[in-house]
Amino acid sequence: MISLILCAAWLSHAALSRAELVAPRASAIVYDRNGAFLSQIGEKIRDPATNTTHVDYGYWPLASIPQRMARATLALEDRRFYDHSGVDVRALLRAAWRNLTSRGRREGASTIAMQVARMQGERPRSFAEKLAQAATALAIIARNGHEATLAHYLRLAPYGLNGHGVAYAARFYFDKPVEDLSWAQAALLAAIPQSPGRMNITRESGLVLATARARHALVRLEEEGALDGAQAALARAELDHLRPLDAKRRPETLHLALRYEALAHEGLARPVAEGDRRINATIDLAVERDVLHLARRYLSNFRRRGARQVAVMVIERGTNAVIADVGSSDYNDPQAGAFDFTRVRRSPGSTLKPFIYALAFERGALKTTDLLNDIPEGASGVSNADGLYLGPLTPRQALANSRNVPATNLLRRVGLEANFSFLRDLGLHDLETPAESFGISMAIGALPTRLEDVMRAYAALADDGIMRDLAFTRDESRRPARRVLSIDSARLIASMLADPQARLPSFPRYGPLDYPFAVAVKTGTSQAYRDAWTIAFSHKFIVGVWLGRGDAGAMRAMTGVSSAARLAHAVLVKLHGAKPGDIAPEIFAPPPGRIAIDLCRAGDGADCAQTLREWVKPEDADWSQTQDPRPQPEEPQSGVSKDPETALCAPSAFEARLSGAPQGEKADRACDSPAMSVAPLVIATPEHNTHIWRNPEQPERFNRLALKLAPSGADAQIVWTIDGEPFATAQANETVFWPMTPGRHRIQARLALVPVASRAVKVVIE
Repeated sequence: MISLILCAAWLSHAALSRAELVAPRASAIVYDRNGAFLSQIGEKIRDPATNTTHVDYGYWPLASIPQRMARATLALEDRRFYDHSGVDVRALLRAAWRNLTSRGRREGASTIAMQVARMQGERPRSFAEKLAQAATALAIIARNGHEATLAHYLRLAPYGLNGHGVAYAARFYFDKPVEDLSWAQAALLAAIPQSPGRMNITRESGLVLATARARHALVRLEEEGALDGAQAALARAELDHLRPLDAKRRPETLHLALRYEALAHEGLARPVAEGDRRINATIDLAVERDVLHLARRYLSNFRRRGARQVAVMVIERGTNAVIADVGSSDYNDPQAGAFDFTRVRRSPGSTLKPFIYALAFERGALKTTDLLNDIPEGASGVSNADGLYLGPLTPRQALANSRNVPATNLLRRVGLEANFSFLRDLGLHDLETPAESFGISMAIGALPTRLEDVMRAYAALADDGIMRDLAFTRDESRRPARRVLSIDSARLIASMLADPQARLPSFPRYGPLDYPFAVAVKTGTSQAYRDAWTIAFSHKFIVGVWLGRGDAGAMRAMTGVSSAARLAHAVLVKLHGAKPGDIAPEIFAPPPGRIAIDLCRAGDGADCAQTLREWVKPEDADWSQTQDPRPQPEEPQSGVSKDPETALCAPSAFEARLSGAPQGEKADRACDSPAMSVAPLVIATPEHNTHIWRNPEQPERFNRLALKLAPSGADAQIVWTIDGEPFATAQANETVFWPMTPGRHRIQARLALVPVASRAVKVVIE
C-alpha cells in the first residue's frame, strides 16, 4: 500500500511539474529578395538523455488551429482526441493485445497529449517514464484544455530535416501559410511525425512512405465526413503527381548564412511577424552567385602573384540594401577561407583619401581652383607609390591621381585630430587612441578598417552626404539617417572620382578604371602590397572589392588598380548588363550652385589642347579680374568669344599659377573670353581630344556617339554641329546620338537663337 501511495505521489508531482505548455524559441527561415530560400536559423537544443546539443528549426507559434492540418493529424494520431482526458484507454488495451498476440512491428497508443508530454522533455525511455507521460498528459489536458494541447502539438511535432511545427513545415516545404495547405499537402505533412527520418519527402523513398500514410489519412477523413468523394479524389490525384520536393540548400557563400544568423540572434534581422518567422533578405542570390563566380575566377588569376583571398560587397545606391556579400572565396578554403574578410580590419590604402579632401572642402580649407604641391619638399618622408612627383596639381588632379604627398599635406593643414574624429564619425574606426599615434599616414592606409565600413562611408558620399546603415533585410529597423557631408562636398568628390581625364597621367585611359557609363572609382594599396582595394559606384550600385592574404603577407606588385579594380569593373559591368561598345550618356549630378568651366593647361594658349573641367562657385569664376588691361576689341554678345574654339578656356590667372609666371604676364597667354554674363555651354560627352575606335562587328546603328551637355539648369534649344555643319536640334538636357564616321571631327553646341556656343571638342574616329 505504501508503495502504491508513494508511486501515486511521484506520478502526481511529475505530472504537475510538466503540465505547462513550453516550446523552444521560434527559429527563422531567410529568403532572398526574390523569395528564394537562403538559409534557416536554428536554435541549439540540449538533449538531456544523451547530454548533447543539436540544432533544431521551427517551433513557430500558431495564431489559430489550421483545421485541415488538425483533422489530418487527428485522423492518424488520435482519432478519439476529444473523447478522452489525455489517455485513450481503449487504444492502450488494443495495442497491448496486438503486441501480445502478433509478431512484427509493435503498436503504440500514445495520444496527442502524451506526445506533447514527451516532446516537451525528452527522457530515456522506460516503463516508469511511460507512466509519467500518461500522468502528465492527464494534467496537460486538465490544465490547458484540448484546443491548446492540440495547437501545442502542431507547434512541437517533428516534420523532418530537424524541423518542427506545421507552420514552419508549410513554409519550408511548400512556401505557403499553413492555412493555405491543400488536403493532400496537409495529409502528407501529418504522416511525417510518425517517422521523420524515414519519411524524408525530399527523397523518392521517403516520399513513397509518406504518401502511403497520407492516403490512409484521406480514407479516414472521408469516412468521418471531413471531405466528400470529389475532394478525396482530387487529393489522391494530387498525391499521385507529387515528386520529391526540392531540398533547401544554403548558398555556397556560407559567410552570408552566418551573417544572417548573427543578425537574427542580435535582434537586427526581424521576422515578418510573430507568427510568420520569415526574414526577407535584401540579398539577390542570382547576383550573389555571379559575384562569387567572378571573385573566384579573378582570384585564380592573381594567385601566382601571392593573392589568397577575396571579399566583395554590392549594395544598392540610395537604399544601402546589400544585394551581394562574398566574405571569402570559399568557407572551406584552407587559405583562411573561414574568415569573413568583409568584417576583418585591414589597411585600406588610399581608399580613405576622398574623405580627407571632403573634410578640407567642408572646413573651407580647400577650393577647387587651389593648387596642391606634389613635390618632395615638405612631404615628411612620404613618397608616391610610383616614386614620381607631378608638381603643382589641382585638387581634382591630386585626388584622381591618388597622390600621397598632397593628401598627407592636406591632412596636416586641416589637422590630425579633426581628420581622425571625422573618420570615426563616418564609422571607419572606433579607436580611442590619440590621432598622433597614426599621424599623417592615416591618409595613405595606416588606419585599419573593414570593407563593410568603407562601403557605408562611400554610400554616404554617393548619397549626397547622407549616411545610412547597410540594410541586410527589408524589415529591419535601422538608425536614423544623418548628414555627414554637405551636398556640395559630396558631389565635388564624386565628380573628381568619376573624371577619367583628371586621372592622367597616373592611370591611363581604357584601363580598368574606365567604364561605358558614369562611375566614381577609388583604388587603394597597402604597404608592401598586403591589401588591394577598389570601391566604385555608378548611378545604381556600389561595389567594394578587397584582395589579399589571411596571414597579412605581402603580395607581388598587386596594386588596387591592377587587381581589385579589374574585379570591380567586371562586377559593375555585369550588374549593368553592359556590352562591348556600349556608351551610356550619363554623368553624376553636379554640385548645386556651381558652374562648369574648362581649365586650359599652362602653355597651351588659345589651342587649349588639354583641359580639365571643374565645378567652381560663381565668385571663384570672376573672369573680369583677369582681363588684359590693354584696349580690347569690341566684345561679342552674351560673353561669347569671337573664336568659339577659345570660348570657355580657363581664366589666365589659373594658367599663370600653373606655370609660375608673374601675374602681369598672364594676359599674353589668356584665352579670349571676357567676363561671363550667362551660364556657359559645356560639352560633357564626348571629352576633348578623345580617340574612339568603332566596332566593325556590330550593326551600324550601334556605332553612335552620345552628345550631351553638362547640366546647367537652363532649358534652351541647342543646335549641335559636326565640323561646322548643323547635325541636330535638341533641348539642353537631351542626349543626341551621332552616327560615327572615320576621321577627325570638331563637335560644338550652340544656342539656337542666341550667338552663344561651347568650346569645340575634337575627336578622332577610327
